[in-house]
Amino acid sequence: IYMGATKLQTNIFIILTFYIISFLIGLPANLVALYAFSIKIHHSPLPTDILLLNLTVSDLLFLIILPLKMHEAASGMQWNLPNIMCSITSFTFFSTIHTSSLLLMAIDVVRYIGAAFPVIYQHLKKPVYPIIISAVIWGISMGHCSITFIIQHHPSLSSSDSSMCYENFTEKQLEVLLPVRLEFFFLFCFVPLLITAYCYLRLILILYSRPRISWMQKRKAIGMALGTLAVFLICVGPFNFSFLLGYFQQQSPVWRYYTLLLSTLNTCIDPIIFYFSSSVFHFTSKKSIFRKHWCKWRKGTNLGKIFGPAQCNSYRITM
Repeated sequence: IYMGATKLQTNIFIILTFYIISFLIGLPANLVALYAFSIKIHHSPLPTDILLLNLTVSDLLFLIILPLKMHEAASGMQWNLPNIMCSITSFTFFSTIHTSSLLLMAIDVVRYIGAAFPVIYQHLKKPVYPIIISAVIWGISMGHCSITFIIQHHPSLSSSDSSMCYENFTEKQLEVLLPVRLEFFFLFCFVPLLITAYCYLRLILILYSRPRISWMQKRKAIGMALGTLAVFLICVGPFNFSFLLGYFQQQSPVWRYYTLLLSTLNTCIDPIIFYFSSSVFHFTSKKSIFRKHWCKWRKGTNLGKIFGPAQCNSYRITM
């Protein structure tokens, strides 16, 4: 990314701001989610819990590699680390982004099946099914993102210019990369977005057609739908759209890197989806891990003697 010194400093400041905000908010939020889902899946895991655990792991892998991208930005967008670290960073960075979009789609499909086809859903509640789905999703995203190693290390494609990490592609590299990116657009953005929109529209219609379902459950469904669509439209969409436009322009758009910054915000939005999708995060829920530990702490302190244990004992804390 070549530009004047003042503009470069401004852009580096923007890039670092996005990275730091995502890291400071995303890391603690996803660590809490990892703790909650790790406990949940050892007791009575639902398919969505296993898929959400994988989504949390994906976000954490992204956040673990993010300091290396911060170092790159702080170095003026120059890669001063070994070339193999560039490949590993790019591979992890992009594969976790695309894994997240497929996992969100899978969560939406499972929730829709649970509401529209409850009998089928009961047969699919075995942990083996979401585990297989998660493994397939990881395999698809990691297999596709291995292109980062091919582009940078294949003898006929590798470039001698290693001052920038996975940028400034040669014509030979673009001949291979642009068609792959076009496939990325459809596989990791367009198709998941269509499936997600359909599933949530149908899910909300189903919920509102059943008067016995509480407003709280309907609110959760709407919140989950809005959060997921926000991820696709704000975080996933612009970055993948650069693939589509780049294919027709036969170049890698210069502004692609800035759409990638929006993808980093995914790690901040995902915890919102966790809140609406699982009762394990609701303090007033019987399944809430946080309520369970609050009750344990309260009983072990003077608060339990002052206020009495009735509020905690009125619920059976199940996992």
